[in-house]
Amino acid sequence: MAEKGSTGISTRSQISDYMTMDYNNLTAEALGGQGLSSGDLAEMKKALAAAYKDFEAKRRQGLLPFTELPSNSEIPKKCRKLADLLRKNIETVVVLGIGGSALGANAVFNALRPINHNALPPAKRQWPRLFIADNIDPEGFGVILDSLDPSKTFFNVISKSGATAETMSQFMVIHDMLQRSLGRTAIKDHLLITTDPQGGVLRKLVEANDYQSMEVPPGVGGRFTIFSAVGLAPLAMVGVSVYELLAGAKKAQQDFASPVLSNKALLFAGLNWLQTTVKGLETLVLMPYAEALSKVAEWFLQLWNESLGKALHLDGSPAGTGQTAIKAVGVTDQHSQLQMYMEGPLNKTVCFLGVEKFRSDVSIPKVFTEHDELSYLGGKTLGELLTFERLGTARALAENQRPNFTLTIPKVSAGAVGYILQTLMLATVISGTLYGVNPLDQPGVELSKKFTYGLMGRNGFSDMADRYHKGLSKKNKYVVK
Repeated sequence: MAEKGSTGISTRSQISDYMTMDYNNLTAEALGGQGLSSGDLAEMKKALAAAYKDFEAKRRQGLLPFTELPSNSEIPKKCRKLADLLRKNIETVVVLGIGGSALGANAVFNALRPINHNALPPAKRQWPRLFIADNIDPEGFGVILDSLDPSKTFFNVISKSGATAETMSQFMVIHDMLQRSLGRTAIKDHLLITTDPQGGVLRKLVEANDYQSMEVPPGVGGRFTIFSAVGLAPLAMVGVSVYELLAGAKKAQQDFASPVLSNKALLFAGLNWLQTTVKGLETLVLMPYAEALSKVAEWFLQLWNESLGKALHLDGSPAGTGQTAIKAVGVTDQHSQLQMYMEGPLNKTVCFLGVEKFRSDVSIPKVFTEHDELSYLGGKTLGELLTFERLGTARALAENQRPNFTLTIPKVSAGAVGYILQTLMLATVISGTLYGVNPLDQPGVELSKKFTYGLMGRNGFSDMADRYHKGLSKKNKYVVK
């Protein structure tokens, strides 16, 4: 049963096998004047109904192809086939990708494989190690390279355009390493290229060298590609149940047809929209109380920030919209960030990610019983302590009139993770409609790329190098040496 306050509006979405949502601590009943009123929620309901109608119209026109990915049976079949072939001879899989080409797979891998997966001996882990090289820091990438046996390593290069400077520079290093170690003809046995199906330099390399390849689906931006070959291929290679992952995502897509006030994706979008536009709280803290979900928060940061931080509305008028998402992890960040959330500027909404039952738990023995400060812990478990810390933090924030809400899953499973990711992607697109911006582009990141091209000497970008140098202070008067 959904819980109702005196407003008559449900503050807990319908119970699901995958995820529940409790937003009592956003309402005026819990927070007084700092909370959302019944009038606010009624206005939200109207806005969400209109946004949903717009979303469905775009989906029917084929403009939101990420919504179809959970129902595609060919992609996981192809990924599992490749994974079964590699499992016999490959010890390590390395993903070369950045942003949406890396964050999704990393989030799911961290959630569904043992935290020490890469450190386990082959007999115990049964599947290859996975390294996701999402940064070109030379020291970090060098450490990965030094740990590899090229003959037992498989590389998945992911770039839709094939022009991603970071990924392609890594690929050039790897290509040279494989050629020197194994010979040119063996490269294709250790390489999968995931790129645009038709254009780009990577597609040209695939066609010229007969490399194995999969597709970044047309019309799907990087941060929405987790349920395509971009995410499923490397995850299948390390033993993640991609079918169960997709089943959870498919259920989230089905639940998206639910009425507004029991529709978790719509509510996530609408409630955060109210927090920014009505309450003026422009920061969203995503705080998982499960180490397994910590990188889901990192994936969400790109999804939310890159989609909603826009300078212009769809009509071309100035926007400057968005809700800045940041990450915290319970309980670690109770001891580093919570003080700011409790008593600092009232500009944040906290979203907790909770787990009802952990996959394994650790009992706390009944020792030191003579000390009241410690005896209460004996006989409990670390899982219980973690859960009570989350509940206590939510209650403490509410009593201090600090808004928060909670998404809870029964346990960390492939289905639940798939459900969370698809729900948040749907919520992001709905949010774009509420703010009146395009959530599918990222024009703000292009300028820095162009400056990089100019400074690195790419043909056609010399003007950007000139522009960069002209922007520097000639006297460097604000540089301290």
